[in-house]
Amino acid sequence: MSLRTRMLRPSATAVARAPISRSRTHASQTQQRCTSSSKQLPLSGVTVVSLEQAIAAPFCTRQLADQGARVIKIERPGVGDFARHYDARVRGLSSHFLWTNRSKESLALDLKRPRDLAAARTIIQRADVLVQNLAPGAAARLGLSHQALRDAHPRLIVCDISGYGAHGPYRDKKAYDLLIQSEAGFVSVTGGPDAPAKAGISIADIAAGMYAYSSILAALIERGRTGCGRRIDISMLESMVEWMGFPLYYAMDGQPLVPRTGLTHATVYPYGPFATAGGGGAAVLFGVQNEREWLLLCRDVLGDEAVATDARFGSNALRSENREPLRAIICDKFAGLPASEVLERLDAAGIANAKVNDMHDVWEHPQLRARGRWAEMDTPAGRVPTLLPPGIDDPDGTRLDAVPAVGQHNESLFAEFGIVREDE
Repeated sequence: MSLRTRMLRPSATAVARAPISRSRTHASQTQQRCTSSSKQLPLSGVTVVSLEQAIAAPFCTRQLADQGARVIKIERPGVGDFARHYDARVRGLSSHFLWTNRSKESLALDLKRPRDLAAARTIIQRADVLVQNLAPGAAARLGLSHQALRDAHPRLIVCDISGYGAHGPYRDKKAYDLLIQSEAGFVSVTGGPDAPAKAGISIADIAAGMYAYSSILAALIERGRTGCGRRIDISMLESMVEWMGFPLYYAMDGQPLVPRTGLTHATVYPYGPFATAGGGGAAVLFGVQNEREWLLLCRDVLGDEAVATDARFGSNALRSENREPLRAIICDKFAGLPASEVLERLDAAGIANAKVNDMHDVWEHPQLRARGRWAEMDTPAGRVPTLLPPGIDDPDGTRLDAVPAVGQHNESLFAEFGIVREDE
């Protein structure tokens, strides 16, 4: 059923009166529909227009495209989304851009020119969703705010993504990912005792993009009931602060802040990386969650039950308080063991553990390969590997279409929407 169609549910009485044979027939038909290999993707038929750049909005709309939505990405002519030029690590193309822009159509328009703005308006009139993360106030100045569009297009869902939201004293403040990590307090709990650190990925952009994605899905469901679109105001700051719930409550009412502990846990020990034979580059990471696991670690992994009865380590609180002597004991026991053997012992003892992988290791991760998580997509530089979206079992359950070149779809979109390009 299309998202444009309001679903009418039969009453409980009507269901109760239905003949059993009819119910069985209906169930059989439903089963056939649900197991059909030709089923459409969940967002097939939904058109999204995005005035997007950088990561937050493109990451959101890529999720929508993964689920079958048609995403028309409006970019600046010539240069396009500036994320196209962040680096050139993928055969001359940007790693950031390839990650967030598959399965989209690129429409190059200069929205400061009347004819290009008129073209964008024509396409938006037939869209279900408009996403934008332009500079604060830019969309409104172009007449592309929800308020400006809703009378002519009451079904349109408009999602605005910004650093700090549509109002408040920080509304017009520039917002980059690292700046939001700092404002949200994220860097205050990340890093080691001597200095804070940022996340190695654009975590604030990702948070905002995912909240935009889930909010758009909710708005589409709501529109299916009411027939009306609505505005969504996504703030990078608010998205990031939502993820800071644990350290916020931990420090509530002026209590001491969560300490920065690097790769170790702030309150549980041992929980973190420990070097094995071969030095720090051959570290393993494991965590002990309770007294039973502590005994197993000492007996089956360290091979020294006397450590379990050491008064300094008699509880998690004591182990956390006496980290340095316990760390020295563990590292001494591991010094003659390769990482592979330590991991085997931890697995046999039922203690949670992990390798400290770098990106080269992740490309070759045996679990991802065993589960068939890698597929391929086309780019202007040829085919490259891509990861299937979480929750998707096989490539047929998602869109893995090409990453577009700047303005690649101008002609086809102008023809489809009846836009005539004449000199102004």
